[in-house]
Amino acid sequence: MKFIRALYIHSRLYLAATCIVSLYVCGSFIPVVYKLANFLLLTLVLLSFIDLFLLFLPKKSVQAERLCPEKLSNGDQNTIEIDVKSQYGFPINLTIVDEIPIQFQIRDLSFDLSIPPGQTRRIKYQLRPITRGEYHFGVINLFVRTPLGLFIRRFKTKQEQIIPVYPSFIQMHQYELLAISNRLNEAGIKKIRRIGHQMEFDQIREYVRGDDYRTINWKATARKSQLMVNQFQDEKSQEVYCLIDMGRSMKMPFNGMSLLDYAINATLVIANTANQKQDKAGLITFSKEIQATVPANSQRPHILKIMQVLYNQSTNFQEPNFELLYGTVKRKIRQRSLLLLFTNFESLDSMKRQLPYLQGLARNHLLVVVFFSNSEIPKLLKGNSKNIEDIYIKTIGEKFIYDKKQIVHELEKNGIHAVLTKPEHLTINTLNKYLELKARGLI
Repeated sequence: MKFIRALYIHSRLYLAATCIVSLYVCGSFIPVVYKLANFLLLTLVLLSFIDLFLLFLPKKSVQAERLCPEKLSNGDQNTIEIDVKSQYGFPINLTIVDEIPIQFQIRDLSFDLSIPPGQTRRIKYQLRPITRGEYHFGVINLFVRTPLGLFIRRFKTKQEQIIPVYPSFIQMHQYELLAISNRLNEAGIKKIRRIGHQMEFDQIREYVRGDDYRTINWKATARKSQLMVNQFQDEKSQEVYCLIDMGRSMKMPFNGMSLLDYAINATLVIANTANQKQDKAGLITFSKEIQATVPANSQRPHILKIMQVLYNQSTNFQEPNFELLYGTVKRKIRQRSLLLLFTNFESLDSMKRQLPYLQGLARNHLLVVVFFSNSEIPKLLKGNSKNIEDIYIKTIGEKFIYDKKQIVHELEKNGIHAVLTKPEHLTINTLNKYLELKARGLI
């Protein structure tokens, strides 16, 4: 039974058999053709036995191993590799079908390659997950053919794996490397002119040409008999909290991912950047109830803790409770902090309902409200209107765009910073705002 389950007939054999049958039909009228059909049938049977013998004689003829990372990065291209080793003594043709997780909804992923005798080949492909959670990889199916190619032997490599998909740590590491090498502008981060002096004293050092004369320490200069200056540095240990709305409005999809996942990916980058700047990063997620709270901390393992908390967050399709958020922040965050609130207001009225709680947060902290513009609406506004329905659609689209601008104006009028961004630019725009506020000395 195992032999039958592993054996497949190639279309080449069907074609050869069809041709021989046709020759037999013609041979009924032409004797020479009948003899040719007998010879070809004998040859086909002989080649079939040889092909079966070459395919099934070795017990372990092909081995495959899937090389996956320990975890996948959500929203990014993740590389999966498969190593295939042939133990046949002759070249083989191979088709690889990998059973990838059902979340990708890809049913035609296959690879064709040729392997010389005793050699190993590696194939690579990429997967882009769009939701967090556990992804189940199944077996690797190998379909082997000899150079004759009449039959196909199937091998199954039982390498089932469950791999978690975490928030975008690939994006986090990219920004981390750019920050370390001072090349953040390559990712779209603006260079912001620092206003005034850095406030935190670092050390007294010798004067170097180009130093600001206003930083000369005259007492130290008198003692050392040479010019000495005070050196300052960025203020450290400022608390930066990301507040993530887990309500139903954050479930809106864009490019396959929900707005919530975009906010989670941006939160991980902001927390890691704050850690690089020696600030303390914290987290609060909320909907109708407070989902998770991570106190601000600047230690390196703290980023892994935030990543683990973000991995388990999901929306429950309820309305967010901003009153509860205000009470939680007032009770748990005593020090003046930067609060980055990721939410989504679709209308001016929906924002005004929450405005008293936003004003309360802004009284004791530096509040930045980050919400999303609908990038599909401008596409509807292009082109000419052909009927009344088109006019209605464009009018409503214009109203949505106007409301978003009014929300920004209303927030800034109440002393609340606002970032209106497309989902794909969320990380860059939020990071720009954080660095801008830090450069201006507001935190």
